[in-house]
Formats: sequence, C-alpha cells, structure tokens
Amino acid sequence: MSYRLLATRPVLVWALVAVGARMPVAMAPLALVFLVRERPGGYALGAGLAAVYVVGEVLGAAVLGARLRPGRARVQLAVGMGVGAAAFAGVGLSPGAHPVVLGVLAGAAGAAPAASPGGMRTLLISRLPEALVVKALSAESVLVYAVWAAAPALAGVLALGVAPPLPMLLAAVLLAASAAGMWALPSGWAAEEDGGGEGASMARALAAAWPVYVTGAAAMSLLALAELVLPALLEQRGIGVGWAGPLLAGFSVSSAAGAVLYGVRGTWPGSLRAQSLVLLIAVAGCVTLVGASGSLPWIAGGLLVAGLLQSGVQLSRSLSLRDALPPSAHAAGYSVMYAASGVGYAVAAVLVGAVQSAATPSAAVLAGVGLTLSLVAVSALGEAGPRRRARRARAVPGARGAGDVGGRCPDRSAG
Repeated sequence: MSYRLLATRPVLVWALVAVGARMPVAMAPLALVFLVRERPGGYALGAGLAAVYVVGEVLGAAVLGARLRPGRARVQLAVGMGVGAAAFAGVGLSPGAHPVVLGVLAGAAGAAPAASPGGMRTLLISRLPEALVVKALSAESVLVYAVWAAAPALAGVLALGVAPPLPMLLAAVLLAASAAGMWALPSGWAAEEDGGGEGASMARALAAAWPVYVTGAAAMSLLALAELVLPALLEQRGIGVGWAGPLLAGFSVSSAAGAVLYGVRGTWPGSLRAQSLVLLIAVAGCVTLVGASGSLPWIAGGLLVAGLLQSGVQLSRSLSLRDALPPSAHAAGYSVMYAASGVGYAVAAVLVGAVQSAATPSAAVLAGVGLTLSLVAVSALGEAGPRRRARRARAVPGARGAGDVGGRCPDRSAG
C-alpha cells in the first residue's frame, strides 16, 4: 500500500498535534545543556539535568501510560501536556535557580506529558486498517525524526543567538498548544474485548517482551551519546560548538530518510530481532568513529550513517513489540518501551556526566558505546533463550504445543 493512503484530514490533524507534543521532548536535553553551560561545571550540570528530565519521562511513561483509559485518553493526555508546559515555563523563567530547583522542574517537565507518545501512537493506529499499520509506523518515525532534525538546530539558534532560556519557553508554548489541539482528535480508542487487559495477564505479556525493551534502551543510549557529548567533543577538537545543532539536525534528517526506505523496501533479510541487533552494532561503530575523529567531515559522516541505520533499529523494535504483545497490551507496551528507552538515555546521560567530570569527551563516548554493547548482548541472550526452548520442544515427539508456546511470537518481515 502507498503512503498516500495516510494523507487524510484526521491523520494530518493528528500529525500537527504530535509535532507540538514531540518538539519539546526533542529540544529539552540540548536546551538544558545550553541553559546552564556558562555556569561552573555547566556541561556536567546540563547532562545531569537532562538525566533528571529523562528519569521523569521514564516514570511518567511507566505510571501514566499504564493508566490511560481508552474512553478518556484525550483528557488524560491533554492534562499531562498542560502540566508539562507549566514545568517547561518554570525552567525557562529561572535559569539561575539552584540546581535542585531546576532538577525538580526538569523532572516534572519530563514526567507530566510522558504518556503522550504511546497514547498518540495508539490513537493513530486504532483508526487505521491493519494493512496500513506498518506504513503508519514508518510515517510516524519520519515525523519524529523530522522533529528531531529541526529541534537541535532550533534550540542551538535560540539559545546561542538570542537567549539561553528561549528554547524552554518555546517548548512550554508548543505543549500548551498541543494540549488544546487534543480536542480536534478522537476522545480515545475502543476498549479491547479479548480479555488480555486484565491485570495479571497484562503484566505477564509485558514482562515477556523484556528483550525488546532492553534493545530500545540500548538504541537510546546511543542517541544520548550523540546529543549530550557532541558540544563538548566539538570544543575538544577545536571546532565551533555552534556546529552541534546542524550536525544533530543532519543525524535526524538521515534517520527520517532511513525510515522511509525501511517502509518502502517492504521486506528485509533476516528476522526483526536479527535486523535490530545487527543495525545496533553498526550504529555503535559509527558513534565510536565520531568519538575518535578529529575533523568535522568525519564527525558529520559518522553521524549521518548512524542516523540512517538508527531508524531501522527503531522500526524493527516497534514491529517486534507489536508481534510480541496481544492487541489489548499495545498501548501499555508502547509506553513501557518509551520508559525503557528513557532508562537507556538517562543511564547514558549519567555515565556521560560522570566520565566528563574526570576525563575527556571522547572517553565518555567510548564508555557509552561499551554500555550500549553490553545491553545488546543482554537482549540477544534474552531472545535466544526462548528460541532454544522452542527448538528442544519441537524435537520431542508430541510436544508441538510446547513448541508453539515457546515460539508464539514469530518474527515477520518489516513490510
């Protein structure tokens, strides 16, 4: 099916609201770094605030996302966006406040609207025929990467060219506008009737998909490296820090192109699990090249290739998660995935802050890549276990049922 089938008025309205909700998230980490970088220990403080912000996102996604009610999702999402807008405004209006105050506001800004990515995705997919779901996920990825392409450059221009607090204030305005725009969208989605949403079975279904969440965390840890270390890395190499915004914008443009190619291609060699793990290792190699490079062209090239591959990681993981969960658990699963990705980002941000306070930015990149590869190994081992059990079960005569249980979530092609 063609992407043109998604060009309907409801989907376009959804896209406008989604952009307003996503832009603050994309701007926040770099904006926090620029907000405090002139203070003593500013880069370490900025990384710490970004980590607090993402921890807030993790907690908000895990708690608020699981509490979304199908018939009242619009109200719940709008309230969260409104509270987040107030917190962003608080950070922007008090750049010289005590770090604890900034941390509390940053945490609230991350937590309050954190259910919106999973909720908005469910609002989109629930209104589309099954044949359009993969194209919709690909188009959503393009939208997200387009936002991430614009956000760093916008944050850099506003913070360095106008005033450091301005990106945070713009984020507040955008979130408030998205909260109002929710009333142009459906009130929610239909409640599931398959019984899979009952507490115990829901928890078991979500827990069984844990390797997918670990890979999501690994992917976001690489994003944290690219975003939080880049300004300091450029300074270390004697390159103007103002290049951080355009370089990250190029990373996101490349990611958007990769998402389009992933959806257009239809099918790719290997299972979804194999695709995501191989692509993650390749992205880690690109980030290592960025950390070791001493010139702007090599840094830019490494980021462009990393972005092209990163989109494949994200899409294959989303499709794997959708395969691994019953329909009634999709909304909760997206929120848990978002929370797990936030954990990866936060852990990488804390690691980056700690290493940068005692070593060079390039050392921080290498430490972060080591963290990512460790998570990739854990995820690969977690996904290999059920496959081994399924093969053993199939090898035993009359054990077809056990094999089916072990392999109940077969991989399918990305298209």
